[in-house]
Amino acid sequence: MAVPAGPRHPHAYSILLLTLLYKALATATTASACSHLRPQDATFSHDSLQLLQDTAPSPPQLCPQHNAPCSFNHTLLDTNNTRQAAKTTLDVLQHLFKILSSPSTPDHWIDRQRQSLLNHMQRYTQHLEQCLAHRDMRSHTRGPRNLHLSLNKYFSCLRTFLQDNNYSACAWDYIRREAHDWFLHIHNLTGNTRT
Repeated sequence: MAVPAGPRHPHAYSILLLTLLYKALATATTASACSHLRPQDATFSHDSLQLLQDTAPSPPQLCPQHNAPCSFNHTLLDTNNTRQAAKTTLDVLQHLFKILSSPSTPDHWIDRQRQSLLNHMQRYTQHLEQCLAHRDMRSHTRGPRNLHLSLNKYFSCLRTFLQDNNYSACAWDYIRREAHDWFLHIHNLTGNTRT
């Protein structure tokens, strides 16, 4: 009976073993980095909507109906890809944070509540960034370019709208309603990140 031949390259087994170990560690790290998001995913939008309501009550005067100056094709948000949903959620939250952290919010907004909303958004954003950074170790794919460009264009339009209306209470009320809708969209997106 012939004796099986030894490996031609004795280091091949150790390289293979190290590769498998690295993949296992990367998977475990990603799972632990993202597992803390699951309970937050379920409540983030609801909590954000409540904080937004507490921050920005309806304006003290009646506002003329603004024509929707900014439009967004919400079908771009339809995805079953959990990484894309997380990346889109992160992008939306970063844009919303930039707008809602403006020092030009109207006087009738409650600053303490607005700060609570911003802190809430920032914590969740940091968790998403951490989760995506760990996932990026394994995958360098990006979300659809047209979605990213559409989000940038839409939120730039909102900032221009505020400027063009001199940061009026009515313009901010429009922004508040748009933010409300985005938190609902985020709820749908984070539903795609729960596995």
